[in-house]
Amino acid sequence: MTATAPPVSETPLSQGYDAATRNDPEFNELFEHRFTTVDDLQMHYVVGGSGPQPIVLLHGFPETWYAYRPILADLLPGHTVIAIDLPGFGDSSGTVVSHDKATLARYVHGLLDKLGYTSNIQLVAHDAGGAVAYALVAQWREQFSALFMMDFPVTGGELTYEQVKPLSYHFSFHSQEPLFEQLVAGRERLYLEYFYRANSPGVEEPVPPHAVDEYTRAYSRPGVMHHGSRLYQAWPQDEEDNRRFMAQPLKIPVHYVAQARLFEGLFSGIRSAAPHATGAPIESGHWMLHEAPDRVLHEIKAFFGYQD
Repeated sequence: MTATAPPVSETPLSQGYDAATRNDPEFNELFEHRFTTVDDLQMHYVVGGSGPQPIVLLHGFPETWYAYRPILADLLPGHTVIAIDLPGFGDSSGTVVSHDKATLARYVHGLLDKLGYTSNIQLVAHDAGGAVAYALVAQWREQFSALFMMDFPVTGGELTYEQVKPLSYHFSFHSQEPLFEQLVAGRERLYLEYFYRANSPGVEEPVPPHAVDEYTRAYSRPGVMHHGSRLYQAWPQDEEDNRRFMAQPLKIPVHYVAQARLFEGLFSGIRSAAPHATGAPIESGHWMLHEAPDRVLHEIKAFFGYQD
């Protein structure tokens, strides 16, 4: 619940933040862009609704808050919806002191505290946002009431980074600094389109062109692709931190969904963190918020107890 009035939104440092929404009537009726600085980093987030239940949405790589646009309005009943650009990503601007997920989680925690959300938060996360989400609920357990995660390997317990790396070329390639950034610079759309297809085998267009437009804009901003590379470089530290967090298993409800072909292997990592977690495979590629939004929405609403 909100204990105090939220801070007034700051003047954005990113001038293109509304490129994908300025001509979107539904968005502009129901949501707004806001900016708040946390530890010298101006964080961008989208807010809609005034319901008593806060629900916070974290995106993955290479995505932004816009990954949730297909289901954003449907999450409003009874809720205040907050979709955040992770530190260093999208239209969040400033210096990120470290890319280990425990540190990235600290920025998100600080933002939610500033907004007055100190308890009973429902948390949803996709891809690398899931790594931040786990670090978030593991460090500030009193702040969250439930966690919904999508298609990300939580390592540190039964699942290890060495087991995960063979699943895709990018786990190694994205950590090659500065080679990854040098090769992709100026070719962001070309690479993103390839990357989306590579992680949804057999799907010609897993992310629609309008979303690729927005992600290309965001990941062409200075430093954003660099932050993406650093996400992967920090995985060994994340695994060590997760191992420490797992010594105290999560007690809040946790639900995990993943593409069917990888579900069993990935779910074992979640069970190491939350032994009573529930889960379900989804017939989709990795970009399920774009590929199977209705199924994802059904799982979210069922888990959090939305009333139709």
